[in-house]
Amino acid sequence: MKLLFRKIKENDLEMILNWRTMPEVSDYMYTDFEPDMERQREWFKQISNDPTRMDWIITVDDEDVGLASLVRIDRVNKRCEWAYYLGSPNVRGKGVGKNVELNILEYVFETLGLNKLCCEVFVSNDKVIRIHEKYGSVVEGTRREQVYKNGAFHNIVEMGILRENWENNIKGQIEHFQARFEPLAKEVVSGRINV
Repeated sequence: MKLLFRKIKENDLEMILNWRTMPEVSDYMYTDFEPDMERQREWFKQISNDPTRMDWIITVDDEDVGLASLVRIDRVNKRCEWAYYLGSPNVRGKGVGKNVELNILEYVFETLGLNKLCCEVFVSNDKVIRIHEKYGSVVEGTRREQVYKNGAFHNIVEMGILRENWENNIKGQIEHFQARFEPLAKEVVSGRINV
């Protein structure tokens, strides 16, 4: 498997919008997206100028398959949050999620030099919760009725993994394909994010 995290380009916006509006993706996102390319362009402009986030298209064997994001990158407290989704049905069930997860963990702890990686997951998304737990994240709490979507309130699980858990229990313990990360406008210098 050839895994690449590449910089998002403006001509990717239609593909991203198509992924975001797929029920298997949008059902687990906080917001719903209408097929509105103008809003997509506004979103792209916003994320391109935000020094506290990094966004990539996930590419497997030269096929664009999903999106990964690090958000709320906090250099003072050495933590960030993340999310990803796979929009292409061609890669589901083929170990791509595992490889995305392990490469993001490595990037956050080894390249960015952070201490904690956090995420939030709908309680109903058992599969993703289990994947995160398998690779070292623990449930830190539940936010009851945190998101109102499709006419109902939904509980959210907060999860996190510390650098110590990565180094002692995950790093080098699980075989995976090594990804390449394209540099973004926000360069990383000596383990610190230079924005």
